[in-house]
Amino acid sequence: MERVPQDNGAAEARPAVAGRTRLVAGGGAVLVLVAVLAYWLGTGSGSGEEAAPAPSPTPTPTATLTTAEVFQRAGPSVVVIRAGRSLGTGVIAAEDGTILTAHHVVKGAGEVTLTYADGTRAKAAVASADPGRDIAMLRPAELPEIVVPATLGGGVTVGAPVVAIGNPLGLTHSVSTGVVSGLDRTTQKGLSGLIQFDAAANPGSSGGPLLDARGLVVGIVVSIADPGGDEAFAGIAFAVPIGAALGVEGDGPPGDGPQI
Repeated sequence: MERVPQDNGAAEARPAVAGRTRLVAGGGAVLVLVAVLAYWLGTGSGSGEEAAPAPSPTPTPTATLTTAEVFQRAGPSVVVIRAGRSLGTGVIAAEDGTILTAHHVVKGAGEVTLTYADGTRAKAAVASADPGRDIAMLRPAELPEIVVPATLGGGVTVGAPVVAIGNPLGLTHSVSTGVVSGLDRTTQKGLSGLIQFDAAANPGSSGGPLLDARGLVVGIVVSIADPGGDEAFAGIAFAVPIGAALGVEGDGPPGDGPQI
């Protein structure tokens, strides 16, 4: 920022004050003229329009991250879940280590094992479950040295970019990208209110986070459209919105989520 010398400014101010004193001494008409001129300048150069408001001193830009940056931010929060013969994904959703995942990943499992992003392994118990939404919360028996909870977001709009992180077919911490294809979708097996997206998802992706372009978790991946019945990705996947996923209460009604 360029600095204005104080001495010169003070020197220039003195003639202006003296000149104004001479104008005031010249008569009341001059005062009226000065007042009209000030009003004219303050109201949009005489156009009758109000002066434009000053810009906010602290604007809040919309931060959009690259896919790599989203992964760097959210990757440490993603865990691999093994429950019996089932493989899935989870995401750390709180500072106490609570993990969100899909209920069908852990349903009926005698033992649930977690592998954190840093390689730490731990057992986990199902703290609560809602099969009707295909959501479960896990309570780990142990935590990694550094717990990195994901940042939870809010709603999404159709066409918005999204990133899915999961363990499809055992390929841990895989990243896929796409857009929100639709909202409030219902699957053939009865899950409703879902986010439809086209980022790739396959068996092992269930329970993983769906993230927006700011790296915020906006949903939990639970199913794919499977018209061929072969568990192959057909370009349509579904996630439970994060708000609904956090509304887990009790054990919920009996039900099964589509297995992926």
